Amino acid sequence: MNIDPERPILPGTVDDQGVLHMYVETWDGLYAPIGVRKPEGEGPFPMVLLASGNGGEAMGWIRNAFENRGYIVDRLVEAGYAAAWIRYRTEVELGYNNGGPLVRDVRQGRELFNRSPLEYEDEIAIIEFVKALPWVDADRIGLVGMSHGGEMVMKITSEYHGAAVGVASEPASHEYLWLTPDDTAHVKEETGLRDIESMMMTDTEKVRRRIDHDIAMQRISGIQTPILVMGRETDELQGIFRLNYELLEEAGKDVEWVSYDHDLHGYLYPVRGEDGEYEVNDVQRGAIAHVIGYLDRYLKH
Repeated sequence: MNIDPERPILPGTVDDQGVLHMYVETWDGLYAPIGVRKPEGEGPFPMVLLASGNGGEAMGWIRNAFENRGYIVDRLVEAGYAAAWIRYRTEVELGYNNGGPLVRDVRQGRELFNRSPLEYEDEIAIIEFVKALPWVDADRIGLVGMSHGGEMVMKITSEYHGAAVGVASEPASHEYLWLTPDDTAHVKEETGLRDIESMMMTDTEKVRRRIDHDIAMQRISGIQTPILVMGRETDELQGIFRLNYELLEEAGKDVEWVSYDHDLHGYLYPVRGEDGEYEVNDVQRGAIAHVIGYLDRYLKH
């Protein structure tokens, strides 16, 4: 395989279907791993980037995702999409709120930043990278993010307009909406970081009262990308998911809402069971079909 040392590619296959493993240069010159599958043929294909959770774990995470959470990729490829699992740097607690906008300057002929790039900015770099691939249609890029990945869809689309459509599935947008947690969350004494794993935010009006509405709406005002927001009926953060949608609607954005009743956080990404088969039911099949239908409206033209 021809390997460009500045755009390194690793060979790899999963289930006898080709997965292209690549390292993508981010804004500060470090590399983020992605894995891509595409349909047969030369393209150019619409591309969907899949994100899940709060980052880290590098190429090992990508390989594991294709091995154990490849069901969604199979469905996307069957529908005519190139699909990529992406990884990005580890989430920084309140880095988005405390760090402010990234300022890029030059010192002694080299770039100078006011802060380190954050994980959602790695995804922007990845979007720009895949747009340059010869078999990708640069005008037909879709983003699908789950949990923190869903919040990243919000952060990205607030300031970057290079994606044609986004899906924010169970978006954990507490930082994006500047949510003040209640006493169901606490600060860990040993680290000084917030423990919000047990935070109960099921009621939309409760969440609305605890966000900074002005900051949230200022961020949302920049969004130009159509977004599907997906909830989960029994999730402890369902109030956040729903309010995420309601604020977009109130701001006049192109947004839709759907919610499913399933016991798995991340139901959009079915996982492989111990018997080697994917554990997937009709709720998940319906949710995936809904997402693909939504993507089709913006990416199949």
